[in-house]
Amino acid sequence: MIPASQLTDYLREQALKLDVTELQIAVMTLQAVIAVNKPAPRRDLYRYQVPKLGEGGSCSLIDELDETPYDLRVILGAETADTTAALVNLHALLDSVNNKIGVDWLGIYRKIGAGNNAVLVKLAYQGLESRAEFPLTEAFAEHSNNSRVGLTGWAVLVDDVAQWRAEGGGYYECDPKVKSEACLPVLGSDDNVLGIIDAESFQAGHFTPERLVWLAALAVVLPQLLVKLPPLENEESLPN
Repeated sequence: MIPASQLTDYLREQALKLDVTELQIAVMTLQAVIAVNKPAPRRDLYRYQVPKLGEGGSCSLIDELDETPYDLRVILGAETADTTAALVNLHALLDSVNNKIGVDWLGIYRKIGAGNNAVLVKLAYQGLESRAEFPLTEAFAEHSNNSRVGLTGWAVLVDDVAQWRAEGGGYYECDPKVKSEACLPVLGSDDNVLGIIDAESFQAGHFTPERLVWLAALAVVLPQLLVKLPPLENEESLPN
């Protein structure tokens, strides 16, 4: 069981004003989802479609999919029983959380690489096809909340995307229908960023405390799965 003090620390660090008891219940619920020998989802665990990218790779072309699916095996290595089990659990967690919060897009990313080579790699998601990797650079973080959270380890909550952008907030548009977003870091035991979760809704103000508590619980539960996924060592360079 995850100590209440650890949950309180996460909420305080992320400036999330959520009920700790409700978070404990959500965490225990999601931990129960993680189990061995679950059937794999019908979709391919290792490959998924991605949109073509615009000039310079900075903007997805919403209506055009790349002919070549993104293949996680390039980053994670060959399929293994442990990797497959972890990916199955990631998809099961997404199902469980989205049944509670009803968002239009939900994804889990893992940080891979270091320094200027670091990227966030999308491991599992629900919703419209979107780019697979987000560079973890200051330049990209200027217009991407995913990259910003991955760099800083601090959550970003956007109640109204239009207002956020009008006030100068950076936003990477994968779907023009999105009206609100919640992006939370997944932190390791050393408080370094292991990955992020990103959730988007077609409704402004969708991320109420009752919904955010499930996203926070997901962020707290995920480290036990992300640390099992390769590569865990020698992440200074990524496959070409």
